[in-house]
Amino acid sequence: MKPTVLIVDDEKNTREGLARALKRKYHIMLADSGMAALEMLKTETPDAVLTDLRMPGMDGMQLVRRILTADPQPVCILLTAYGNVETAVEAMKAGAYDFLTKPVNLDRLEVLLQRAIKTKKLEASNLQLKQELDAKYGMESIIGQSGSMQAVFDTIKQVAPSRATVLINGESGTGKELVAHALHRLSNRSENPFVAVHCAALSDNLLESELFGHERGAFTGATETRKGRFELADGGTLFLDEIGEIEPTTQVKLLRVLEERNFERVGGMEKIEVDTRLLCATNRDLRRMVEEGTFREDLYFRLNVVQIRLPPLRERREDIPLLLNHYLKEFSAENARKIEGVTPDALDALIRYRWPGNIRELRNVMERMVVLSRGDKITLRDLPSEVKEEGGPVKSGPGPLRGATSMQEAEKKMIMQALDDHKGNRTKAADQLGISRRTLHRKLNEFDLREY
Repeated sequence: MKPTVLIVDDEKNTREGLARALKRKYHIMLADSGMAALEMLKTETPDAVLTDLRMPGMDGMQLVRRILTADPQPVCILLTAYGNVETAVEAMKAGAYDFLTKPVNLDRLEVLLQRAIKTKKLEASNLQLKQELDAKYGMESIIGQSGSMQAVFDTIKQVAPSRATVLINGESGTGKELVAHALHRLSNRSENPFVAVHCAALSDNLLESELFGHERGAFTGATETRKGRFELADGGTLFLDEIGEIEPTTQVKLLRVLEERNFERVGGMEKIEVDTRLLCATNRDLRRMVEEGTFREDLYFRLNVVQIRLPPLRERREDIPLLLNHYLKEFSAENARKIEGVTPDALDALIRYRWPGNIRELRNVMERMVVLSRGDKITLRDLPSEVKEEGGPVKSGPGPLRGATSMQEAEKKMIMQALDDHKGNRTKAADQLGISRRTLHRKLNEFDLREY
């Protein structure tokens, strides 16, 4: 499909001449004034606007300013006489893409249009990717309305804008990396890199090289200079997962970086300064490791400026229906299955199960059940044997889930409870539920609670 270009010029010969030159590669729209162009833009959005600067009534500068308040914004290129170059430069400062002087060099115009439209598409693609990342790794990716999760959300919101080092503690599968991503996304570093290192996967020597980089010839196989993760995350965030697994020698070097904000590459002498925020995660008790002498106390205090503890799933069973419903929708869509929900007896078993693998295990179980289920609902028969077989009463019952006959009913009760807790204030209810206000509105429509 051809890109669309709107040509705006009060001179008929100029308009039509440019149209003839460009019509082979572009769909052309023509306007003889700024006001006529704005009328067209109410119903169509071209990829680019090519406008004369000097026109009666609304001039090109005013038109560009009006266009750049719209959404989406086409790229704007100005046509100007030599004497008006300064004005054209002012327009570029206001957001115009570029300008050309008259008489127009048609070859240069084609190159400029191609580059401008390609740049705009790339910006739109990057924006879409950022929105997808925000949805995947922002606060909405961390699901939960339990009190313990509300405390986690509050801490994330409070600490994210700072540059404080954060230690995220929790069992395997509780979502520590999601919290690290959310801290980065909500910080003023979100436009810069988020770099993750899984410390347990690397030997001590390899980890040192990964973190700090190395110079050419520093060791056998070091055929070129390589930047480390601290450098790659400069201006952004470095996330060290399983920090409790690093060896004492690397602990010393990490402590020095935190204290001095600089380091040398392996085999190098030059001090490299970086502005990198550090987030760490562990499923181990670092305080006990300090007492046992396997983790440096001074490093522990440096890392433990702010601690976020993620509760295991067995301590927040009221969140299980929300998680099940989220993954049911996700995997039903991915696998083109129409699964409407979970039967009450299956839901009860899923809530009572202790989930030793936490959210990671729940996610995997839900994917398996969606793929293998034989009906339009997940039944007790579809559950893995370990979930069905585990018995015994739950010490702390599901509370607001009592009386719920399905995941949808449980979710509806939670939403009603949150709105009751905050006397109908939807913003506060959404915060308590750990969802956005937009998602809450969608849920209210879905559950026919619009007047609630």
